[in-house]
Amino acid sequence: MISRFCLILSGLLLPVVANAAPAQRVITLAPSLTELAFAAGLGDRIIGVSAYSDYPPQARKLEQVANWQGINVERIVTLKPDLVLAWRGGNPQRPLDQLISLGIQVIYLDPQNAQQVAQALEQLAVYSPSPEKAKQAAADFRQQWQALKLKYRREKPVSAFIQFGTQPLFTAAATTMQSEVLNVCGAKNIFADSRVPWPQVSREQVLSRHPQVIVISGGKPQKQVIEDYWGPMLSAQVIALDPDWFSRAGPRILLAAQQLCPQLAAIPEG
Repeated sequence: MISRFCLILSGLLLPVVANAAPAQRVITLAPSLTELAFAAGLGDRIIGVSAYSDYPPQARKLEQVANWQGINVERIVTLKPDLVLAWRGGNPQRPLDQLISLGIQVIYLDPQNAQQVAQALEQLAVYSPSPEKAKQAAADFRQQWQALKLKYRREKPVSAFIQFGTQPLFTAAATTMQSEVLNVCGAKNIFADSRVPWPQVSREQVLSRHPQVIVISGGKPQKQVIEDYWGPMLSAQVIALDPDWFSRAGPRILLAAQQLCPQLAAIPEG
């Protein structure tokens, strides 16, 4: 579960290349990058993807050339891409260096917040056969994100715990996009002050911070597991979000916020 979660999270935004030409053959090395590429109008140019690249549906038909175990450099070279989208934080650097040494262009995208999701779409516009589609996607994303922020702002934010797993029990700090989803919906992450992005925490630490809400990724079965895990110790409401929306640093993080915000809004201000 943790390895899948790490895979579907997506390396470092680089400046836009002003003179870049539209790419003809594209490979994406993380599911979030696949989603960004499709949103930017590059879908018809994608020839290879990473494991778990399942959105949009046509991505499922594409050849997988990478997974959490590594990157298939030999197969990528055979496919002759002119652009590889990589995730610096999750893809091993050595095979990427091999691709670069062979003259294959590699660019790194690692949005850490909503603004950087929009910036990533704009960066991809110069490689897209439909640059206006990418720019419009970025503009729409910004507009909808700002609308949520204005609509769901609260004078007293709901205290919330983002929970991933139970053994170990870990969460997300303020520097993560998952924490930003809470913020835009009028909630305060109880572990926003952590010095590391994905801290492991104890039950005692959570209980001492008295969250009103626990936000998880998953469906009804996962929600039941979390409710059973805390039992009578914690009366916080458990809200389950679509795992792909909430975990991937791509355009559908907006859907995670749209799923969460109305549920938090229903909680009275204390």
